[in-house]
Amino acid sequence: MDEKDFALLDTLGAAQNITRSAEILFTTQSALSKRIMAIESELGAKLMTRSRTGIHFTPEGEAVLRHIRRASSVLREMREELSSMHDYVSGTISAGISVNYAKYFLPSLLAVFRKDYPHVTAHITTDHSRNIFMKLLKNELNLAVVRGSYGWKGEKLLLSTEDICAISAREDSGRPLSVIPYIARRTDPAFEREIMAWMRENDLHPEPDIYVDSIETCAEMVMRGLGWAIVPEICLKNFDGDIRRLSFADGKPFIRPTYMLYSEEALRMRQVGAFVGTARKFHVH
Repeated sequence: MDEKDFALLDTLGAAQNITRSAEILFTTQSALSKRIMAIESELGAKLMTRSRTGIHFTPEGEAVLRHIRRASSVLREMREELSSMHDYVSGTISAGISVNYAKYFLPSLLAVFRKDYPHVTAHITTDHSRNIFMKLLKNELNLAVVRGSYGWKGEKLLLSTEDICAISAREDSGRPLSVIPYIARRTDPAFEREIMAWMRENDLHPEPDIYVDSIETCAEMVMRGLGWAIVPEICLKNFDGDIRRLSFADGKPFIRPTYMLYSEEALRMRQVGAFVGTARKFHVH
């Protein structure tokens, strides 16, 4: 076993689902299943069982999870201490990044950061904002990028705000949304509540004709005339259709902020401070 296996098992322990874990780890279910079997063979123990509702760790598996999480923490502390002894910024950053930010902004941000700080290693976890936030609360991350507002008591940096839009095909431009089929999209609970509040204010109570878990798939289906949807502006760069920016009944625009969250303690690590500084410059408004 190595640190990649630690991350693999930690992800499985958090997600309790093979499919979801494969998505987070950017691998296939088949490759993930083979690696699980190899780890179990190496340890000589059955770590998990599968059912229709997901995976369940055995008592042996729970013990392994405790040990690999403790080992990961010790290795992280060792690297942080060693990095503080260098004349240049080095070490490791453990960052949790929301799925959509990771897709649309993170590669460019990391390219800038890597150019300025080539000796820093970035361990990136991508997931929905709520799950990322929970990892930050458990002190499993140095920093987190989340979309939406969370009750974080530490430091935070506003990276961006974006409009929330109702989108439909060009042929549906100007038509009442109530007469167009609705395409629902999997998102985090906080954003879902905001969407429901906006719909109630506008007397919309659609029963989804289609339900998807990908923002790109959602936009593509709308362009094909399959219905309308509510999406953040982040995904509309190449969208060819009708876009209606939304606002609430009190006149406030329906927007969604993106924050970088971190603690004062984490910020004292030079590599974390460098990453926060790079993000601040990268998102100059």
